[in-house]
This record gives sequence, C-alpha cells and structure tokens, in this order.
Amino acid sequence: MKKLGVIGGLGPMATALFMQMVTEMTEAEVDQEHIEMLIHSCPQIPDRTSFILDHTKEDPKPEMIRIGRNLVMQGAELIAIPCITANYFYSELEAGICMPIINAIEETHTYLTARKIHSVGLMATSGTIESGLFQNMFASSECTLVLPSRERQQEVMHLIYKNVKANRPPQMELFKRISNELRTNGAEVILLGCTELSVIRENHEIGSGYLDVMQVMAKCAVESCGHLKASYEELITGGRWSGRPLKRICS
Repeated sequence: MKKLGVIGGLGPMATALFMQMVTEMTEAEVDQEHIEMLIHSCPQIPDRTSFILDHTKEDPKPEMIRIGRNLVMQGAELIAIPCITANYFYSELEAGICMPIINAIEETHTYLTARKIHSVGLMATSGTIESGLFQNMFASSECTLVLPSRERQQEVMHLIYKNVKANRPPQMELFKRISNELRTNGAEVILLGCTELSVIRENHEIGSGYLDVMQVMAKCAVESCGHLKASYEELITGGRWSGRPLKRICS
C-alpha cells in the first residue's frame, strides 16, 4: 500500500472531509488495512482564487511546494490536494514536489466520459472558472460544459466564502437557484467543483444528479493506495450513488 500525502488546510473543513472520504471508501476489516495518510493542514497558505484573479496577491505555490516536499521526505508516494482551484498550479506543483499529484479535473473528466454523460454544469470558485481548467479539459470532449451566469456565479462564491469558509450554515436557497439555472441550460449532472461545496453535500440533502469532484479525488486516492469498496464505484447522487437517499430539490 502506498502512503498518501495530503496538502491540506485549503480549507480546513474540506481537508477533514477528504480524510473521512478516503477512510469510508477503503475496503478494510481492521485498522491495519486502512491507508496510511500523512496530512499537513496549513490554512495560512495564501488564497488561490485571489492570486489567480490578481497576480499581485501572494503566490500560494512556494508554501504548497514546501509542504509537499516535506510530505515526500516523510515517505509520501502520492500527493492529494483537497482544493480544486489548486489544479491551476498542477504542473508547477508536480515539478516542484517531484512526486505524482492526483489531477482531480482530469479524473472527473475520465469518470464522466466512461458514463457517457453529455452535458455537465459547473459550480466552482471564480478562480477555477476564470482559469479555464474545466473548459480546457472539456473542450475536445463530447461532453458539453455549462457555466453559471454572472449573477449565479456571485452566489456560488457567497456559498463558498461567506458561508462554508466562514463556518456559517449554507444558504440552500442559493444552492437551489444556481442548480435550477444549470439544469434549465441543459446540465444532466452538476459538478461540485470546490471542496467547500463538498462540505455542503455531506451535511445537506442536495438532490439527484450531482458529482462531487473531491469524492472523485478520494476514489482515485483509494484506488492508487489501497482497496476501494465496490459501493463507491458510482458517485453521482441519485440512483447510481451509494450514499444515503437524497430528496430532489430541483427539476
């Protein structure tokens, strides 16, 4: 079994949830069959979206590379970063840390392609949207990417920064309104493309037809470092999802 290194704190709740996901997804009957994880949770890493939108802000890469190298020195053989926006720096981080890093966006695209999904909506930070990470990945794909309107994107950011990161209850009416717009514009599946949105999925009934990108990352980590429970092969909420039953909140 490979040792998994986690560059965490981006944000702290998402890191805790990622560890929980990996543990729950692992096929294990005793403690010793679980994956060894080396986790450095550093909330002081500069904000990724702030830097992407304004390069005069503090660059988060040096601190992420420093932490990644320390994890490798401690024996990590694969790196996970529970922050989807951090994929903007993927190539530089992998080169700087000199260790494979899970590419959550690429893994999500592969997952959707294998299930012949034709249209996906995206809920993510403005940094992720502006960077074109998902747009570039889906550009040559038969799967169409649907983005929120400017107004709805502001609501996504409010959910992420003013609710979850601020440790406040999420305003689920905003979540529903964003989802309804994406569904109206043709999205079969809606991607939760920010780890703070994963926290919402974990604690609230969001409905059918969502794919949590951090769950895809956790699935990949387990497949690479341990043994995946068969019940986690399907992650899209609803009939093919193995978690607790969810109420549909949007048509």
